Amino acid sequence: MLRSKLSVVPRWAAFPAAAIVAALMAGCASEPDKTANWSPNKIYSEAKDESSSGAYDKAVPLYEKLEGRAAGTPLAQQAQLEKAYAQYKGGEKAAAVATLDRFMKLHPASPAYDYALYMRGVVNFNDDLGMFSGLTRQDLSERDQKAAKESFESFKELVTRFPESRYTPDARARMNYIVNSLAQYEVHVARYYYSRGAYLAAVNRAQLAISDYREVPAVEEALYIMVRSYDALGLTQLRDDTQRVLTTNYPNSAYLARGFRANDKSWWQLW
Repeated sequence: MLRSKLSVVPRWAAFPAAAIVAALMAGCASEPDKTANWSPNKIYSEAKDESSSGAYDKAVPLYEKLEGRAAGTPLAQQAQLEKAYAQYKGGEKAAAVATLDRFMKLHPASPAYDYALYMRGVVNFNDDLGMFSGLTRQDLSERDQKAAKESFESFKELVTRFPESRYTPDARARMNYIVNSLAQYEVHVARYYYSRGAYLAAVNRAQLAISDYREVPAVEEALYIMVRSYDALGLTQLRDDTQRVLTTNYPNSAYLARGFRANDKSWWQLW
């Protein structure tokens, strides 16, 4: 009977590898935990200092240690919220959302619940929109809207459940901004279809913007796209009806005089 090749390997041959692994493990175990003798307050102070200096990658693990060291106390809850902020500022936005979700699940009666909702909205808001994206001249309406919708839902819950919260006024303003962006997104798609000669598809997307998002700046262009699309399709009655709606609601519309060049700057760049 043939013996397995593995069975003839001398036992001593495996010793060097085992010794190396043991040495590495010993080395890792010997690294001291500098926070071992720190009080929860000292850990919190150090984490705050790291975060204030922009060293968010150092602040996050300190907040995590504090969560365990001060478990069941208000300080642990504070650490969780500040960890989420540090993750957000450090570019770990998915981790920040996960931390906030965990906080809200564990502490539904926390007096800081409104702040957690607000921060969740802000994380997604900046991920998709960003208050200062105009500096890069990137059209926000051309980007994926998933994060914007999630942001809106967080702000909506905040405004509904905590109307007196200090964060509610800003949440309302951001909600308006998001609605404008979502409407502009539909108009952007409608304009794309129109430019490709897909006039019926352009009408459908423009109608979606009008029906779902009323009294926002994008509606004016949506109506104009419908006028042009109906005209291209030879549907003169629908064209004239839509143009009457456009002129009634926007009597000074520049689109009727200058076409798609009416607004060289997108509405969001005026912020």
